Amino acid sequence: MKYEAVIFDLFGTLIYKFPLREHMRILSKMASVVSVPPDDFVRLWFDTFDERGLGVFSIETNVEHICRKIGVKPENDQIELAAHINLEYAVRTINPLPDSLQVLSYLKSQGYRIGLISNCSSSIPQMVNKLPFAPLIDVSVYSSLVGIQKPDPRIYQLAVEQLAVEPKDCLYIGDGDSQELTGASKVGMQPVLLRLPNEDDTDVHRVDTERDIWDGPIISSLTEIVTLIKRLRWRND
Repeated sequence: MKYEAVIFDLFGTLIYKFPLREHMRILSKMASVVSVPPDDFVRLWFDTFDERGLGVFSIETNVEHICRKIGVKPENDQIELAAHINLEYAVRTINPLPDSLQVLSYLKSQGYRIGLISNCSSSIPQMVNKLPFAPLIDVSVYSSLVGIQKPDPRIYQLAVEQLAVEPKDCLYIGDGDSQELTGASKVGMQPVLLRLPNEDDTDVHRVDTERDIWDGPIISSLTEIVTLIKRLRWRND
């Protein structure tokens, strides 16, 4: 069939994932600023991923929460500095995959609607809006702004409603974290796994160990989406 929209995951799909070693170093630096033992800070930071993803915590309130759990009372300027360190790191490391702009430009030129669904903290959307491919995205749904995370079917429904398409008319492209492909399939989309070569052997930070066990379509680069789209169009001509 011919699809009307292509919906993308963000981290590991349109942009690179955070490098793990650097992320751990940044978290340790944040812990030092607020005088919290690094191991405790890192553990509680990872434990509160869902709260950041659902918009319950900003970076500042997350740092404050961790300090309170440990029994430390930092000054406001310490909390602000720790948050600034985190935000500066995110700005520096949020980089698009090399073929993201090319692929989204092609899809746009062919009349496809383009969507984005991401489980992320509330600080990420503004950073993504500054990336070269951002103007090509018709609808962006961020978990921290809507209070819903993948694989909850409601977050996919929000995207298709705003795109004004039916789920069956959507391709969903993602790297499989957060069981996102299973979630997309359950609402009627056609999911495609993007598995970048050697990613599991590199310094990649995965925030979620619950990856899809996937036996559906798999691609190894965004560029392969163009081939996939062309093949689908050829079959319908």
